[in-house]
Amino acid sequence: MKTPELSEIGNMLEKQGYISNGSIAMSIFLAMQLEKPLLIEGPAGVGKTEIAKVMAKALDTNLIRLQCYEGLDSTHALYEWNYQHQLLFLKMQEASGHDPKMLEETIFSDRFLLKRPVLQAISQKRKPVLLIDEIDRADEEFESFLLEVLSDWQVTIPEIGTIKAAQKPQIILTGNRTRELSEALRRRCLYLWIDYPDFEKELAIVKAKVPEIDARLGEQICTFMKELRQLKLEKTPGISETIDWARALAGMHLGHLDREVVENTLGVVLKDWQDMRHTQDALSELLEKTGVTSRIG
Repeated sequence: MKTPELSEIGNMLEKQGYISNGSIAMSIFLAMQLEKPLLIEGPAGVGKTEIAKVMAKALDTNLIRLQCYEGLDSTHALYEWNYQHQLLFLKMQEASGHDPKMLEETIFSDRFLLKRPVLQAISQKRKPVLLIDEIDRADEEFESFLLEVLSDWQVTIPEIGTIKAAQKPQIILTGNRTRELSEALRRRCLYLWIDYPDFEKELAIVKAKVPEIDARLGEQICTFMKELRQLKLEKTPGISETIDWARALAGMHLGHLDREVVENTLGVVLKDWQDMRHTQDALSELLEKTGVTSRIG
């Protein structure tokens, strides 16, 4: 797969509906050119995972996703044998007098191998995008295991042998900094931090994702979200919440915000009851900064 020119990256992402900037485009370009993993960190909901999705679409290749969680181990990341099908096959063949060696070779073949995301990625004939999502949620032991696999891009299966990558995947790792990642992992990756967008960028994203939205309403939503993020919240809303709110209000055919609408739809934006209470206490000030001074608009 030919690496796009730097000048093409921004357009490539924008065509897929992703509003990028210079640092994002440069990071993607260098990760592709150097064939290195790209570690993307930032608050939840700012578009980290979306980068991998739009890259796969723009490059017309497969997106393979490994969702990390506490307790994730190599079995769920690499492969496991389909034991139930193996046992069923043996029971069906046990009375037929087949050679035991032949049966062993059959049950430990690709036919009964369940390929998990990492093995899927290195088995692709066309260079895929491998998304290792929320790596910071996995245990440190899994992070160490992953380093070994990523360094050689091959997997040894005792019953079959070593499987080497047909095409080295383009790797995107994301993290929300729920724990500190190891220096060993960071050294192997390029790094990109994505923060909450400024007003202009968020408005551009809203217009791209919700093209039917009224211009005044879009500006008020982005202004309100900008001010809302200044509060000390447990779960600060990201771009994804802004888009959900914009879609909801545009679907109601509203042309502007008013206090009643904001009060009744805060659950689209906030997902914590303490944040709801805190925001309701500060609502008059937030609405005034947004330019909404009347209860009925």
